[in-house]
Amino acid sequence: MDWKGFDHPGEPAAGGTRSVKVMIAGGFGTGKTTMVRSVSDIKPLTTEETLTQASVEDDHLIGVADKAETTVSLDFGKISLNDSLMLYLFGTPGQERFWFLWNGLFKGALGAVVLVDTRRLASSFRAIEEMERQNVPFVIALNIFPDSKEHPVEEIRDALDISPNIPVVACDARDRAASRDVLIALIRHLQDRSAVALEPR
Repeated sequence: MDWKGFDHPGEPAAGGTRSVKVMIAGGFGTGKTTMVRSVSDIKPLTTEETLTQASVEDDHLIGVADKAETTVSLDFGKISLNDSLMLYLFGTPGQERFWFLWNGLFKGALGAVVLVDTRRLASSFRAIEEMERQNVPFVIALNIFPDSKEHPVEEIRDALDISPNIPVVACDARDRAASRDVLIALIRHLQDRSAVALEPR
């Protein structure tokens, strides 16, 4: 992949490597922590805590009844896509009671992946709204669970009410290669946006 001219807010680090902050967002139980764990080159930092009866009224487990832990602050990992580009991954908490943390987490982010569980599309509406509110470019990653039904991409796009230029890709967040492909799709999307912005008017 050719990264020449890639628009980035920071300076290259030692050895000419550029570092980019990327958010991994989505609703409760969509697979954010799983993606960070599967794709990170280092042992990721996670802030998962056990779900208890005390959180039953706040954490609605419809569709994710087997979920035993939840992120209470953030997940952090990093991956080198090649010798010239390092992605720092920040996974957001999905529950509404932790959304107040999002503003700080999104500061300096160049782009985001919004993970979507096609069995529970509404769980990721808030994440998409936040990307649009903060003007963060993003791609949609459809995390395919064992009991997920297949839906045409255009139906998903209509249901999520996103514009035609936002990439929608399918993945298994447990799989490193699939998660890496999602991140590459995001970088390509950012490159395309930069190219359009630099076109003469």
